[in-house]
Amino acid sequence: MIGEPIDGRDELARIEAAFVGTPLAGLPIGHGPSGTLLVADVDPDRLHEVWQAADALVPVIGRRPVMATDDFDDALTIRSKPEQGPSESELRAFVEAAASSEPWLTYRHHRVDQQVDEDEIEFYARGTTGVDLTALVPDVVLPTPLPVLERALYDRLLADADLHAQVLGNVRLVTQTDYWYTPDSVLLMLLPTSDVRASAYWVDFYGALTEEEQQRLAEVLAQWRHRWDARLVASWGTMLQFQVGRRPTPGDEAWAAAGQLKALAPDLELSQWEVAVALAAGDAWFVHNRP
Repeated sequence: MIGEPIDGRDELARIEAAFVGTPLAGLPIGHGPSGTLLVADVDPDRLHEVWQAADALVPVIGRRPVMATDDFDDALTIRSKPEQGPSESELRAFVEAAASSEPWLTYRHHRVDQQVDEDEIEFYARGTTGVDLTALVPDVVLPTPLPVLERALYDRLLADADLHAQVLGNVRLVTQTDYWYTPDSVLLMLLPTSDVRASAYWVDFYGALTEEEQQRLAEVLAQWRHRWDARLVASWGTMLQFQVGRRPTPGDEAWAAAGQLKALAPDLELSQWEVAVALAAGDAWFVHNRP
């Protein structure tokens, strides 16, 4: 299902009925921008619970949920009348362009081509965890590309149970909902589609400011959903938050997933080897990309 027509008050009544018996029951609901619906007065401390309830209702209401905030956008308010969104043909063209895009040719971490010299080895071997891994890389030929160094660190870390446990203890928070940003005001936006790729048309994210960038983000959402059952929970402009149903296994899977996360989230202050350790042990991904 790519797009849903705007049904006005009939649709609002149908969705309110679907909310009965869930954490969404009784919350104010009305029309939002570009064919969306907005549910107001969401308790910030229950945003994940509310989103999960809405996500379970996608087959019933035909709308995909994403949490948003009006903390930074006064225009994100409930409207008295529906606002027309993209036509079905426009949305279909968006989805087709997304499916044919190559997002990882554009989303690349700015340090991927960086060379590491001998005097920098300790900095990168400590990452941000404070666990010193310099003893694991005495035979790495320097200078070397940063990804090569970090992969060597990661592979050797996996073979050292004690060091791995230390790193995991310091980084696992970033793959738990405790680490998620929580705005003061939370709205649930119900997008006029149940399609994962199409949903990116409405996602507000600093890393996807143009239509072409939104299409690439749409393909990322589709790939992550297919591979990891990663579902977009919230979009706060410079941050995206995901619930993940299948954790990547330690090794090649976690390393590849960590590289993609770092590429999409250049302001996530962890080394790729730290992210790889964390992803294999958590069910919540955090993306940060800011000016």
